[in-house]
Amino acid sequence: MIRFENVTVTYADAAAPTLDGVDLTVPEGELVLLVGPSGVGKSTLLNAVSGLVPHFTGGTLRGRVTVDGRDTRTHRPRELADVVGTVGQDPLAHFVTDTVEDELAYGMESLGLAPPVMRRRVEETLDLLGLASLRDRPIATLSGGQRQRVAIGSVLTPHPKVLVLDEPTSALDPAAAEEVLAVLQRLVHDLGTTVLMAEHRLERVVQYADRVALLGAQGAPVVLGPPADVMAVSPVHPPVVALGRLAGWDPLPLSVRDARRRAGGLRERLAGAAPAPAPEPAPVPGGVAGPVPAAVPVPGAPSGARGVLGRLLRGRATAEPRTAAVARVRDLAVRRGRVEALRGVGLDVRAGETVALMGRNGAGKSTLLGALVGMVEPAGGGVEVGGLVPHRTPPRELIRHVGLVPQEPRDLLYADTVAAECAAADADAGAGPGACRALVTELLPGVPDEAHPRDLSEGQRLALALAVVLTARPPLLLLDEPTRGLDYAAKARLAGVLAGLAAAGHAIVMATHDVELAAELAHRVVILAEGEVVADGPTHEVVVSSPSFAPQVAKVLAPQPWLTVSQVEAAL
Repeated sequence: MIRFENVTVTYADAAAPTLDGVDLTVPEGELVLLVGPSGVGKSTLLNAVSGLVPHFTGGTLRGRVTVDGRDTRTHRPRELADVVGTVGQDPLAHFVTDTVEDELAYGMESLGLAPPVMRRRVEETLDLLGLASLRDRPIATLSGGQRQRVAIGSVLTPHPKVLVLDEPTSALDPAAAEEVLAVLQRLVHDLGTTVLMAEHRLERVVQYADRVALLGAQGAPVVLGPPADVMAVSPVHPPVVALGRLAGWDPLPLSVRDARRRAGGLRERLAGAAPAPAPEPAPVPGGVAGPVPAAVPVPGAPSGARGVLGRLLRGRATAEPRTAAVARVRDLAVRRGRVEALRGVGLDVRAGETVALMGRNGAGKSTLLGALVGMVEPAGGGVEVGGLVPHRTPPRELIRHVGLVPQEPRDLLYADTVAAECAAADADAGAGPGACRALVTELLPGVPDEAHPRDLSEGQRLALALAVVLTARPPLLLLDEPTRGLDYAAKARLAGVLAGLAAAGHAIVMATHDVELAAELAHRVVILAEGEVVADGPTHEVVVSSPSFAPQVAKVLAPQPWLTVSQVEAAL
């Protein structure tokens, strides 16, 4: 169904090809998962299937890509639209109408399908993706995860033979991700749809793949094979595979169920042991002005977390004791039109504390972050950050107290190059020249100075936006889906940076569906549902008792209290 023959893609002004000599065949009716570190060309490969490369993105394509017998060099994207449905990393870039129902119908209308057929398929897709209650909602009012489901639905309704999906579950809560993956399974098994998918959250998808294609360094051949075989050699792999490698299991497990069946011996080895308790925020004389401690309790944390971040953090004058509340939320209510987005929410965040906000898409996580940074005005109750009321404080003053990296990092980026963006961040924050650029390099090496922010990958844009916010050294850092678009190595670097910031006394609140990140970093987990707090407590207590929000290791080794592979490795 899809065939790459010695395909090389080179963009203008690029020092090297993004794809180099790729040979790959995807048969009809298979789900093939594309994996590899950030920046190896996964999105470029996917865009070559839909014809966006090179007809839309530019650059030079050598070799041949065919889809259902059509050569993408001679067929532009609109001539492939009846065969290929594509959802990129940014759902907003795909929307052309204002409401959910209209968006689901638009693709079929463009193909000239009969109105009765369109009506039936819209209803089927609304039910499949759990969107029936949102059918009349304006897309602008949806959460990031709800928009992701609408984008997927809009390409399902025309019934394409091939689905090309770039990070399809990145903005979805665990339950919604399972629903979408179940739909894809039905399409593959029952209708023979071919699915080519790139996804960094392998813990969600690898067990559903028929085959896995691993993209390596430039010029290295694509490794294509059964998931367990490829995971055995892949530098990126989910926690359950890392646990299997640690325990010496062969073949490697791909799902929690497979791992639990083999975990009896491992549980016996761990019997009587317990994870080291997570470090609690504790009073530190002089506040948080000191350097990052030498020991950052996150495996893979870069030494730069003690270098670049240490230099940035030194000199930030504050007398805030580590046990003081940096932010206070009291009986907060927020309305969006007729929708009560938050009601009766109370929350205290202390200096040095990392809090994970979790919950279904649309539960109110982003709204709560918006209230903390002054973008959302309360309808009732109150919010206080550093003694200020955020929505009444001028942004130039507020930026010294709280910084937000939004779900769409591009909302923060306005300059023409990465270098210009970093220079502006240094100037706005009063930091020394090169401070922002050093943070970008620490978070994700290889981001070029001359690149336009819009040309970066999702992960690269996130690293740049995070560096822009961190340059101002805010005591309270807010992150909305901070690992979207990041591979495991980049996520480990981010975790090291965030752990260093928390150890130095910064308060961090992150809205995330990434249960593995919450297990690794968070002191507390707060779960929201329908705008209300339904759980608030230490991470190990909240996530282990939740089937949706428990990390893979906790599910495999339950009822023992382990959360991460690094805890198990330390105990062994």
